Amino acid sequence: MDYKKIIKNQEMRFKILNSLRYIPDIIMIDFQYRLKLKRRPAIKSPKRFTEKLQWYKLNYRDPLMSIGSDKYEVREYVNSKGLGETLTKLYGVFEKPEQIEFSKLPDKFVLKTTNGSGTNYFCRDKRKFPFKEIKHSLSFWLSRNIYASGREWSYKNIMPRIVVEELLEDKKNPFQGINDYKFMCFNGIPSYIVLDVDRHVKHKRNIYDINWNLLNVSTDHSNIDQNIEEPDGLAEMLEVAKKLSADFPFVRVDLYWVNEKVYFGELTFYPWTGYVQFTPDEFDFELGEQFKLPSIKNERSV
Repeated sequence: MDYKKIIKNQEMRFKILNSLRYIPDIIMIDFQYRLKLKRRPAIKSPKRFTEKLQWYKLNYRDPLMSIGSDKYEVREYVNSKGLGETLTKLYGVFEKPEQIEFSKLPDKFVLKTTNGSGTNYFCRDKRKFPFKEIKHSLSFWLSRNIYASGREWSYKNIMPRIVVEELLEDKKNPFQGINDYKFMCFNGIPSYIVLDVDRHVKHKRNIYDINWNLLNVSTDHSNIDQNIEEPDGLAEMLEVAKKLSADFPFVRVDLYWVNEKVYFGELTFYPWTGYVQFTPDEFDFELGEQFKLPSIKNERSV
């Protein structure tokens, strides 16, 4: 069951989930997993990747993960790895929408909140920018408790702010927007690449190995129905992904290859909240084998 199809209004969904925030994490995670994947997760002895992500939420508390999940603080982390050149231009960071001086922004930019996922607005023509509507959305996104939604621990202590950055455009890209290259990394070793295209139109997805061999695997989005050539920057992106993932048992490193240059997107510790159905189902176990669970690290031990 996909409750997004039942409750289509995003604000209403988050209000309902927020009202359930007092339910213990283990109970809520078990309920959501069963609701979405029609099976109960084996969290105490996980084998599947999706099950190990639930264990990760519940048992691994590294403060560096909060920094990595914060859309502003992560920039300093990327800098610390000697990869500052992969960052997009930063136009400002604000605590409230009212602080943003839109008149001083360029004609094109991206708005995103530090404490969320999918809380972005892409402005491609400031003359057509719906200021009032966007201010309302930003205010709601800032108040949203994303931790209550999927019990993703790394978001729990993030200070809600608004980041305004450069809008990347790839004039050579046949798809709408820019292609997302998402590197699934285990202890600093990239193992698979998830390619997302047309994310805001008819979202499609392929999964490759690190040698750009297409795998016969699908998820909740259709596969791309045309041949996608290996990006010229694949080797460079792999090196960036290795550096950015070295501190974590697992992280997905999201990158872009635009105009012959690598750009950093974000770090994602719980892809798809861990509620994704792979086809074939065996791929869930294949990923799970690569995810070597670390020792439990709670907030008292860090």
